[in-house]
Amino acid sequence: MTKLKNVISSFILGVAVMPVFAQTLQPGSNKAILQTPQGSIVALPGFLTEKLKYIDYQKIVMPGPQFIISDDPEYVRLPEAIALKEAVAPGAVRLYVYNVNGVKEPVKMDRKIVAMLKNTGKKPMHVRMLKYSSQKPSGNYFQIGKQGLADYFASNGSEEIRTVAPGKYISIDEQLDKNIVKYDELVHGFYEFVIDQPGEVSIIQADPKMPSVVAAEKITHIVPFGHANAGRGIFGVSNYKVVNHQPIDTKDGVVQLMVADGVKDPWVEGKESHSGKISKLAGNYGVMYEVELNWKSTDGKGLAMVTWNSRSADNQWCGGMAASMVVSEGKFPAGIIQLPKDQLITKKAPEAILIQIFKPSGDGKEQTLKFTYSPPGASCLPTPLIFIPVDLK
Repeated sequence: MTKLKNVISSFILGVAVMPVFAQTLQPGSNKAILQTPQGSIVALPGFLTEKLKYIDYQKIVMPGPQFIISDDPEYVRLPEAIALKEAVAPGAVRLYVYNVNGVKEPVKMDRKIVAMLKNTGKKPMHVRMLKYSSQKPSGNYFQIGKQGLADYFASNGSEEIRTVAPGKYISIDEQLDKNIVKYDELVHGFYEFVIDQPGEVSIIQADPKMPSVVAAEKITHIVPFGHANAGRGIFGVSNYKVVNHQPIDTKDGVVQLMVADGVKDPWVEGKESHSGKISKLAGNYGVMYEVELNWKSTDGKGLAMVTWNSRSADNQWCGGMAASMVVSEGKFPAGIIQLPKDQLITKKAPEAILIQIFKPSGDGKEQTLKFTYSPPGASCLPTPLIFIPVDLK
């Protein structure tokens, strides 16, 4: 994800000296929130800040697939090259492809970027897709990142079982074989599949006319690991459960949940096999956070959940943010919501995106709000999740 390292560094340097203080809505903002459709932008002047009180939470590593990400290099500069090659064990695998055709020499040229799976075992391999998200190559990185997450959340996979002979390759996503990737276009794929033999996953840039299986057998150059962008390699952590230590109480004012910031929530670590070095997944892109927050309303108020682009002032690459989430029922039905849903991105304060408004229980008892969050590709992190007490009357 472009220039991510510089953006994160500036955040880490600044977070240690940030005071935390109470924040209240400006006159008219409560009404504005209530009148805003789910997923739309609401202006909250004088409100959005990184200095809000944090929710104290526990993060639990949950069972999940082997996780591979290909984002180092992000821009593949050689006409024919391997951007990632990792061995995988039998079982579930999550693969996040985030690579760009960066060929400028000798000239800009059309390429294809494909995801290949080799059976390195001694018996036939059986492959079944559990989740599938594949976007058409584009220069609109925000749209690809937002839609890619939404499609992943919505995917039910496939009952088809593909068979791979020992020593042979198949395309993980046959649509990538057909796509023409022009210079500076992003290839974004998000897959979860299960295999019953040891294998090897490769991300390869090649001539569009070259059959992908031929490219996998012919191309041997692996782009050196650069410790850049989000990273590359295989990671043992793919799923987190997040729970709060103390219930949110609307009488206590505004609070925020901060994940995927590299400080309160450190980066997942893994290994890049070509170099043999430890790899950090800067941004935790592709990691799934299943969040369950207990809350109550002792003053009868509801709880509005919003997010915003907190990095807009830090770096020229952070002028926009777009995301997708799955959220439980409140004022609006439960389900997948693109953020924002009615335009491409949110830019900067005072813009916030309304995710959900949770209603208080009639008797003041605790409730649990739930959502699934994964750091949005193409957007700078973190994307704070803010909970605002609102008068629903």
